[in-house]
Amino acid sequence: MFVEVVGGILSGSLALLADAGHMLTDAAAILLALFAMWIAERPASVESTFGYYRTEVLAALFNTLSLWVIAAWIFFEAYHRIRETPEVEGPLLLGVGAAGLVVNILAAYVLHRAAGESLNAEGAFQHVMADLFGSIGVVVSGVLILAFATTPDSPWFIVDPILSIGIGLLILRSSWGLFMRVFKVLIEGTPKHLDMYRICSDMEDIPGVTIIHDVHAWTITSGYDAMTAHVLVDSAQRGNEDNMLARLREIAYGYGIGHVTLQLEYSATECEENHHVEHLVARSRA
Repeated sequence: MFVEVVGGILSGSLALLADAGHMLTDAAAILLALFAMWIAERPASVESTFGYYRTEVLAALFNTLSLWVIAAWIFFEAYHRIRETPEVEGPLLLGVGAAGLVVNILAAYVLHRAAGESLNAEGAFQHVMADLFGSIGVVVSGVLILAFATTPDSPWFIVDPILSIGIGLLILRSSWGLFMRVFKVLIEGTPKHLDMYRICSDMEDIPGVTIIHDVHAWTITSGYDAMTAHVLVDSAQRGNEDNMLARLREIAYGYGIGHVTLQLEYSATECEENHHVEHLVARSRA
């Protein structure tokens, strides 16, 4: 990062300065991810019955928003550079950009495996990937300027701010998917990988179960889903509740749900809550 700051100032390259600024946020993103993981390990309490798992999700959200701020700054600077294009030192730009590319490839390799297991880790990984794209843009910019910008007033120097805009667009594209995943967790939407139609249908196949209703499923944090439901049971099954609950929980656990709360009822009039019986229209998600 420090090399890119010095190289960006000496070469006059916006692409290098943008990449250096993004490297700074990379470091901050990784520190924030580590801090969030440490907070998330704190035990649950009466004041926080689910613990502090959501801290990781909030860290991922913060990392996503910081990526958008960086992209906005790149667009702002690129606009002014296009209006008045400064001369850029091609050799210095290419050399520093290539070094940054190697560093970012190594960082992306280190974070790649964890990114698939945690939204928090994915936030840090997306920062590094956006920075890797930035380094590629810097290298391309350096090659083009070195090859074609032969005079101080060459129009090829505009390649630097134009490629910087491309870096900004790549940052936005790479962060959008992460933002939508974080948003769905925060609004407690049904996890995408859970087929609630199939889960409820499997539960209703258990002898004595009449209908599953008032169903809710959400993600607490990456890899930790929760589900609550009311189970209308045939009154003839009284005395067999423990076995029935065990089988119902076994089905939920089989779908990877980590926290399951089920309420048995023997009459539809016992429940005054929203029944959520839309799963009856199909046995599985189309």
